[in-house]
Amino acid sequence: MVTTTTVALGPDWLDPLKIIESLGSFALVGILLIVFAECGLLAGFFFPGDSLLFVAGLLVAAGTLDTPLWLLCLLVTLAAVLGNLVGYWIGRKAGPPIFERGDSRLFKQEYVDKTFAFFDKYGARAVVLARFVPIVRTFITVMAGVGKMDFRRYAIYSTIGGILWGTGVTVLGYFLGQVEFVADNIELIAIGIVFLSVLPIAFELLRERRRRRSDPRYDEAHEEERVLREEVADTD
Repeated sequence: MVTTTTVALGPDWLDPLKIIESLGSFALVGILLIVFAECGLLAGFFFPGDSLLFVAGLLVAAGTLDTPLWLLCLLVTLAAVLGNLVGYWIGRKAGPPIFERGDSRLFKQEYVDKTFAFFDKYGARAVVLARFVPIVRTFITVMAGVGKMDFRRYAIYSTIGGILWGTGVTVLGYFLGQVEFVADNIELIAIGIVFLSVLPIAFELLRERRRRRSDPRYDEAHEEERVLREEVADTD
């Protein structure tokens, strides 16, 4: 038996359980579109991908989501990989100017800076590792295109990442969904997963602000680094 708590998870579009419930018979289509958008379209970076897949697995285990686990994993993986490929070509065609925009309530230039740093640190492996880092996984696909990463190599890493993330998180939710406490408290578990997903990003943003306050030259140094990256990309 599945029960829910009365705890609210902020906006409905951040609550994976409410998203799936609101889609009704179109839940599977909605999940795939959200995964595709988060993995390939810059506008989808705020979607709760990790928690959405985890909760989808929970609901399959509970019998609430009427989709076989193998089919859900296959389609989610395909949506993730296709999203990545589209994101790559968006970056490849648009080039560095795609990241030249002012900050807004949702978009922050520091998201781009963090993704660049992630790419610089891990290289091609970042395409796989970024799958498990909210926000970064959206920008990394476009950034690979902007940097003109070899497409064949990118596609291979993207497929590996898509399988590990799309199948791994969903299967984890499915098996944990067979635990009685988890099955009886799906909404509470969903809240915990969302919290854990955004915690690393919140920590990084807080650390970034502290650095800016402690070093007045921090913004200037980052701006020079960004301009240099764009110049290098333009010459490739």
